[in-house]
Order: sequence, then C-alpha cells, then structure tokens
Amino acid sequence: MTQYVRPLVQVGPVRPDRAVSLAGGWSWFTDVEVLERGRVPVVIPADQCDVDLTPLTAARAPIAGLAWHTPHVMGILNVTPDSFSDGGQHAGDAATAHAQRMVQEGAAMIDVGGESTRPGAETVDPQDEIARTAPAIAAMRAAGIDTPVSIDTRKAAVAAAALDAGADIVNDVAGLTYDTALAPLCAARGAPVCVMHAQGDPATMHHDPQYDDVLLDVYDYLSGRIAELTAQGIARDRIIVDPGIGFGKTLDHNMVLLNRLSLFHGLGAPILLGVSRKRFIGTLAAEPDAAKRGPGSVGVALAALGQGVQLIRAHDVALHTQAIALWRASVAHQSS
Repeated sequence: MTQYVRPLVQVGPVRPDRAVSLAGGWSWFTDVEVLERGRVPVVIPADQCDVDLTPLTAARAPIAGLAWHTPHVMGILNVTPDSFSDGGQHAGDAATAHAQRMVQEGAAMIDVGGESTRPGAETVDPQDEIARTAPAIAAMRAAGIDTPVSIDTRKAAVAAAALDAGADIVNDVAGLTYDTALAPLCAARGAPVCVMHAQGDPATMHHDPQYDDVLLDVYDYLSGRIAELTAQGIARDRIIVDPGIGFGKTLDHNMVLLNRLSLFHGLGAPILLGVSRKRFIGTLAAEPDAAKRGPGSVGVALAALGQGVQLIRAHDVALHTQAIALWRASVAHQSS
C-alpha cells in the first residue's frame, strides 16, 4: 500500500533541534502525517518516518530566474472578453498598462491568458487565442517589462507563438494533456511548465465531480504527469505543480485540498496556488461579486504560505504583496 507523507509545516524563528527545513524555504517541520488509502492517518516524528523525505527537504531549483526560498505573486493578465471577474478589461494598450501596474505592485511573474477557463467556458479557436495573447506579450516586452511571463494555454500553437513573443513559461490548466504536441514543444524549447490538475474540461468540469479520495487522487495525477513529462524530455526541475482549486471540484473538495496543501511538497516541485476571486471564496464569505473577493483571496493565500506554498496567482497584486510582506515580518520573522 502506497504511503503519502505530509509535513506538518511550521514557521517562526524558534526551531527545535530536530526540525527540518521544507523545500529550502522559510518553513520547517518536525512531524509528518502518514496517509494511506482506506486507513486513518497517523502523525509521527519526521525522524521516525521510513519514507525518503528528500523530496520534501531538497531546495527547489530556480525557474525563469525565480528562487523559491521566498514566496512570490503571479499577477493575472486576462486578455479575454469573458473571464469570470475581469473579462474585457485588459485588451490592447490596457494589457500593457495593467502588466506595468502589477510589476510596480510587486508581481514576480505575469500570467497571460487568452481563453477563459471558468466553469462552462467554451473552447477558443487557437488563432483567436494567439491574436489575443502574442501581441500582448510582445507589447509588454517592447515596453521594457522584463518580469517573467507565463502563457496560460492548453494549446501548442498558442504556446509557441507566446514563447516567440517573449514568454518564459507555459501554464496549462489541463496538465499538458489537451494537446499532445504541447509537451514535445516545451521540451524542445526548454520551456518550464506549470502542470495543473483538473477533472474534465472547463465546459463540463462543474458537473458533479467525483473522487475516491480527492487529496490522494490529485496527488497521484500530478505525480503521474511529472513522470510522463520527464519521460518526454522536460527536466523535473523545470516543473511547477498546481492542485487546481475549483477545477472539477466541489466546495468540500477544495477545502480538503487547502487543508492539506503541504502534501504536494512530496512531488519535489514548487507549488502554485490559484484561488483568487474564485466561487468558493464568494460562498464562504457571502460575497457574490467576484471583484470584491480580494480580502478572502488574501486570507487563503496567507494560509497557503503557512504550508510552504511558493507561488500565489492573484488578480489583486497590491493586496497580496502587502499582506505577504507583513506576514513574513510578523509570522515568519523575515524582512521583505
């Protein structure tokens, strides 16, 4: 029976002698939760665990110039007419202006997307997606923005055009499964990738998603994708993982994943969390207006930092960077 090991993450300046650093970052752990399918989890001291803890403790290699010993914010730049909270707001010159504003506010990466992946969204023709994203990325580079850029796409043609325009990373909500040409493209171009879990595609993923064990099912999926992508020539140290909050998951599924996010450090990769303005925040905070869910988004992000998550995807960059700076100063006792 496969054992899964989740570090019980802690932060702060006072560390027991037996504490182990998590992923070379700001947090540490002394104990782990051992999980197996069909069995009650148990908590044991980390130094008594029979499972190799190297994937948990090894420092993550930099990706696109970003080191992972400190958390980062990925600013969202949707150049779509129908995204759930900001559709149509950042077309043309407004895209460059918004990117510049997010960089000034502290974004360490800009994620450019030309296809909405909200529940119920329809697939966009690749040429339309290219027309939305590649010129926006080229304009950002022409304006002197040198911050790393990720292209949020499922399609090889879109990714190729974005990389040609100056993008650095491919961020695929389908985990590089939608287009069989995408992984070979990224391998050939040496492009880092972000691999997300989703059950179903955006058009149908909200229709009664089911799991045997959502936490372990998502973990196994991401582990399998890492194995497949490395076999196709993408270096393991160029992969970021994302559990895909809200993508084919109910409120209960989302909360199980958020409560035990630290399990995903066992994959040996930096973790990206995208929860910004999502429906579950509106449900829990009784806020129907997606644009007003910034405070709730920040709350979830800070909880994730407490579990060692390295990259937070956000619409409201200034809210997140300020909150993270104060969190680091007051909780982690690190100056920004």
